[in-house]
Amino acid sequence: MNNQENKVRALGLCSGGLDSILSAVVLGNQGIAVEWISFETPFFSSVKARRAAAQLHIPLIVQNITQPYLKMLRDPSRGYGKHINPCIDCHTLMFRLAGEVMKDRQMDFLFSGEVLGQRPMSQTRSSLRYVEKHSGCRDVIVRPLSAKLLDETLPEKKGIVDRRLLLGLSGRSRKPQIQLARTWGITDYPAPAGGCLLTESVYSNRLKDLFGHQKDCTENELHLLKYGRHIRLNEQIKIIVGRTLQDNITILDHHDPSLNMVLKTKQIPGPVVLVPLEAGNDEIQQAASICAGYSKAPENMTVAVEVVSPGDVSTLWIAGMRPEFIQSMMIC
Repeated sequence: MNNQENKVRALGLCSGGLDSILSAVVLGNQGIAVEWISFETPFFSSVKARRAAAQLHIPLIVQNITQPYLKMLRDPSRGYGKHINPCIDCHTLMFRLAGEVMKDRQMDFLFSGEVLGQRPMSQTRSSLRYVEKHSGCRDVIVRPLSAKLLDETLPEKKGIVDRRLLLGLSGRSRKPQIQLARTWGITDYPAPAGGCLLTESVYSNRLKDLFGHQKDCTENELHLLKYGRHIRLNEQIKIIVGRTLQDNITILDHHDPSLNMVLKTKQIPGPVVLVPLEAGNDEIQQAASICAGYSKAPENMTVAVEVVSPGDVSTLWIAGMRPEFIQSMMIC
């Protein structure tokens, strides 16, 4: 598909889904050398893009954009969708960053697998135009799957992209894409899914709580929002309680000893609990009781809970708090 000697080179935003794959094939069939770029944050990954790139032998650039993304996410110009998903501003940011890479690598234009009308918020005609204008990439974004329904772009006007070979898909039905995949022998592609945690209610509620109580946050803190039970003891202190053994392992993987102490039951299976270092004695006692309450200890049994903080390990003997008393403090 890629001819490195071809003077026409295009950089595509890739999610790894069928639309991304088809858009690359449409351009590749014209002899255009296509490459992909995929962005990562704690909210979405490039796993599908990496897989698609390996299968189609398309060069892939992966960038972590957590910091610029957070800046946009706290105050998106076009607001949020149903949850805390800033879809239009998200696309704008991605095209802006992709445009910088395109210029640095002296490529000719950008492309994406967007289909007009497929998504009610981010793929309307007005939304696509907004992204073009505010990303600084006006006239150089080609959308091969819907191009015949959109205004002619600069690459088409210049003749480096043959508009006659582009498509005119629209709407939410994926039947035309599936048929194209069959025609072109594409059989391995992921089922359609958002793939963005910002569209999920539990993660969004936890992120809103984090934003409401902290001015800044680390990448690990954003990853931790995916795991365990999140329980707010008061306006200053939130704890994270593992649900399963795998949860405990993952929480410890993302835990920062400079920010949190670790509580865990001794001799009895139970959760890992992260508690901020600024927690006072009363809050540590409360967290230990919650830790014991979610352990395998019999009700009303006094449990040994180990408290591990920088340079210190201690043990608290405490009865477990019953889970039903914790529900009002749960962030979910």
